[in-house]
Amino acid sequence: MSQPGIQEDGDSLAVSGSLTIPQAARLLEAGAQFARSRDTLFDLAAVEQVDSSGIAVILGWLRAARAAGHTLQVANAPASLRSIAGLYGVEEILPLV
Repeated sequence: MSQPGIQEDGDSLAVSGSLTIPQAARLLEAGAQFARSRDTLFDLAAVEQVDSSGIAVILGWLRAARAAGHTLQVANAPASLRSIAGLYGVEEILPLV
């Protein structure tokens, strides 16, 4: 499993590693910093694992973006994230593209 992180990749931010409890706080803060500073597209193509804390991270990014007057989108959401979002009934509020 690779080290989780967020790297600028052209017009988007590439998220890698796992969106799970051990990394959630770190990824939440790193992503929120970007979300507060500009309109943001997070690309999750390199995310290897997701648990329910991944939903909380994305919702935190979304709150940070909206509070700063910016938009946020999430591309290439893994099937596991979509499944968890469906289970919790939050698919409609996640900015998945």
